[in-house]
Amino acid sequence: MAATASCGTQETGGSPQASAEATTLRLYVLDCGSMTGDLTRFRLLPEEVPTNEMSIPCFLVAHPRGMLLWDAGAVPDQEWVPTGSPVRHHLVLPDASERDLTLRRPLLAQLTELGYTPSGVDYLALSHYHWDHVANANAFAGATWLVRQVERDAMFAEVPPVTLPANYARLKDSNTVLIQDDDYDVFGDGTVIIKSAPGHTPGHQVLYLRLARTGDVLLSGDVYHFPASRTLRRVPTFDFDQEQTPVTREAIEAFLERTGAQLWIQHDAVGNALLRKSPEYYE
Repeated sequence: MAATASCGTQETGGSPQASAEATTLRLYVLDCGSMTGDLTRFRLLPEEVPTNEMSIPCFLVAHPRGMLLWDAGAVPDQEWVPTGSPVRHHLVLPDASERDLTLRRPLLAQLTELGYTPSGVDYLALSHYHWDHVANANAFAGATWLVRQVERDAMFAEVPPVTLPANYARLKDSNTVLIQDDDYDVFGDGTVIIKSAPGHTPGHQVLYLRLARTGDVLLSGDVYHFPASRTLRRVPTFDFDQEQTPVTREAIEAFLERTGAQLWIQHDAVGNALLRKSPEYYE
């Protein structure tokens, strides 16, 4: 039976290393902030969740054949100033809706701590185009962008979706791999697989990792936002395709059952708090 814990385990992990060279597959959990969620958008009630706080992680996958950044945060590094303490940040989106975030560490500073720069990241993959996953995407325009055609088309449509397209505008000229198949093997050895998971957005995707010590892990993107979304089968009001999301979820659950992979719900603040954060890692 697949693990039901929503954001992983602390059973195994590694200590920071001085060298930026990866000799084994490693997964770094980066702190890209958190935000207060409006539960009505997720069709959830306050009594059904332990908190309406939502984590916003980014992930760095270090493989002997290259580096992959999965998701790029909610606020561009250049738009806020770290103080050493949590920074409150108020954001107004193009549809006039508002979000309250808490920011702690810039993304690029966390990469620097590990010995990396944006130019050292070989691949960029976004679970999807929503603003809280793409904020620092422009910094990685020199990487190879791994994306599905339908998602790229939506991002650069004449009338883009309700997101912040300026934050990923430079990707339009990036070296791009348009993923054709449901599964895309990033490094060709079966350890890092981008899987199609449409519904939340047209080309939404999740990331499957086969870690030698930690075991198999599936990073959820926004297939689910809260553990209660999973157990109660609630689909957010703003999913692109309300009928496709349940179909995708069924496929994901079957995959978890088949592989025994842990599901890490990226926005699950309770689960995310249990994870080892960079510069420690999972391997």
